[in-house]
Order: sequence, then C-alpha cells, then structure tokens
Amino acid sequence: QVQVVESGGGSVQAGGSLRLSCTVSGLRLGNYAMGWFRQAPGKEREGISCIAWHGGSTYYTDSVKGRFTISRDNAKSTLYLQMNTLEFEDTAMYYCAVHSGSWCDPPMRSSDYHYWGQGTRVTVSS
Repeated sequence: QVQVVESGGGSVQAGGSLRLSCTVSGLRLGNYAMGWFRQAPGKEREGISCIAWHGGSTYYTDSVKGRFTISRDNAKSTLYLQMNTLEFEDTAMYYCAVHSGSWCDPPMRSSDYHYWGQGTRVTVSS
C-alpha cells in the first residue's frame, strides 16, 4: 500500500520561509516524477512545481519561480519544497503527489498524478 505523507506546514509572516517534506512508502520512488500542488480557500487546486525521477529536471509555475525550490532524495523516499519570501497569496493547503511516469509534463495536471498525500497547511500573514 502506497502512503504519501506531507509535513512542514505552519504559520509564518510574509517574507518568511518554510520547508515542506513529503515521505512516500510502498513505492520505488526513484522511478517516478513528483509534484507539489496547492489549493487556496475558494480556489481550484493548482500544480506549482514538479521534479523528474532523477532530480535533474524541474518545473515551476510563474507565481513561485525564483522563490520556491523543489528537490528530492530518492534514497530517503522524500520530496522537499523550500519556500522562501513567502507571500500572503501563498496561503493554501499544499499537497504532494506521485506522477504516473518518470518525467514532468507541464502544465501540471492532477490526472497525471496517481498517489496523493492528505496535505499540509501553510498560512502566511501579511
């Protein structure tokens, strides 16, 4: 059984930083691309970043480019999202997801990701 568990969310002031982690069990993570999605209150879920199976290819949506950094450690079956210079608009539930294939294929589509975590909440106060 595949389990995806996010952690690292919390409350922070604008301009601050958080680092999200996502641990996956029950799956050989090194074969799959992975992504981070978020859903703000009253808005649709959006894909914000993904990383290919080997970590050498990444994608960022424009709103987080230059502020967020995605990385992975396949040996630890863990995905990370370093979030710097956080803005009020970054307030959302953040979800980690495992892609069905090895490569990111932006734009990110939820249907391409087969395993999801329960999410971790990020609240940025202005």
